[in-house]
Amino acid sequence: MSADKKSLAAQCWKAGTEAMSKQNWAYAVEMYSKCCLFVPDNLVYRQTFWGACTKMYGDNKTGAKMASMRLMGPKGRIKKCRMQKDWASVDAAAMEGLQVNPWDAGLLADLGEATRNLGYKDVSALFGYAKAVDQDPKNKEYIQTLAELLEERGEYTQAGVLWDRICKIDPHDGHARTRANQAATKHVIDRGGYDEAENSKGVMASHEIEKRIRQAESAAANADGPGMSEEADLQRAIRKEPDNKDHYLRLGHFYRKSGKLEDARKILSQALDISGGDVGIREQVEDCELDLMKKNVELAKAKADRSDDEQSKQNYAALAREARLREMEVLNARILRQPQNLQLKFQLAECYYKESKWAEAIPLFQQASQDNRLETLCLHRMGKCFIEEKKLPLARRQLEKAVPKLSAHESKDLFLEVHYMLGRLCEHAKDNENAEAHYSEVLAVDYGYKDTLKRLEKLQEG
Repeated sequence: MSADKKSLAAQCWKAGTEAMSKQNWAYAVEMYSKCCLFVPDNLVYRQTFWGACTKMYGDNKTGAKMASMRLMGPKGRIKKCRMQKDWASVDAAAMEGLQVNPWDAGLLADLGEATRNLGYKDVSALFGYAKAVDQDPKNKEYIQTLAELLEERGEYTQAGVLWDRICKIDPHDGHARTRANQAATKHVIDRGGYDEAENSKGVMASHEIEKRIRQAESAAANADGPGMSEEADLQRAIRKEPDNKDHYLRLGHFYRKSGKLEDARKILSQALDISGGDVGIREQVEDCELDLMKKNVELAKAKADRSDDEQSKQNYAALAREARLREMEVLNARILRQPQNLQLKFQLAECYYKESKWAEAIPLFQQASQDNRLETLCLHRMGKCFIEEKKLPLARRQLEKAVPKLSAHESKDLFLEVHYMLGRLCEHAKDNENAEAHYSEVLAVDYGYKDTLKRLEKLQEG
């Protein structure tokens, strides 16, 4: 991917974000579609493009007027290009069609198929096929493909949920039942490191442990009477008043507190359905999903640390990036609803920062710096972003604004890094006097910090 295309995508992203803030949806869609064209493997670009498309049609779930007629052209090109295995053209035609109807499950699946063949697995699994399943939740082909993609990424829990869904749709599907059991087994193996068991006896013992865990988790459901189990009491309340969302919310909170994140997500999703799409409950579901993804990242990291297997390390990196991208999608949507929330902007800026998207992070850090509690961190982050963007005078200006707010006792690491970076920037600008001053501040706190002593001695030697 050329730097020019990334730069163009960043400019289009900025223009699209400004258009979104003014509710100029059509222009936002145009800009975000160009982002996807320039950087086709970027999941956040795809997700934000789709979100802007839905806003353009007021979330009407049907898209443009006479959408089916207007989609004849893009769908015809998709059919022709698929036969030729011209996946880039299939991708482009699907994106064009989604601007007419972003809820068309077929187009979303076409996009998933194209990006999968192009090697953009993040986009195919987490955008194309996931959205297709959302729009057509009983389509076995879409669900199966999404489950297979998730298994490739090591996300066996989510894949197992999808295989179970196929079993409910078609109880006679033996293949899906087998795959559901395999996904559950792989999840247990990954979670406990049981693939390293030295013999079959060790593996059997591990499965016995998992069986006992399930038995313990179900014990609450078998409590004899009120007061014996908080979980059972909440479940009884739901059975008594199945249309009262508050019971579901309380049970969801109980599951989150107990660390049962998958159970929490399911029960909160039911509360969301009963509420008719309450935004506050939707955010709780999203938070639960993010917690679950972070837990999977931790498990993948633990497995990668235990193993020299390159695939384990790749799975960990992919899951960590997926969690960030999902968090970015969630935060983008929340900022649209809460444009004055500086904490959300800081969180989104941090995500862009970790993804090395400096141009996207800088304006968000600038806005978040208006919060006094975040100002110092924002100045530090902006300094680093400007350094990466090769805008050294701007970097120095931000870091110098941070200096009076720093304390070596309260935030030692930040204090050392800011003064060290300023020393380097001053040295680069031939401002040796200030470079020496900043290096001296570092050495007064940590005499062995990086190569500070060597740099200071070199400056003093003239």
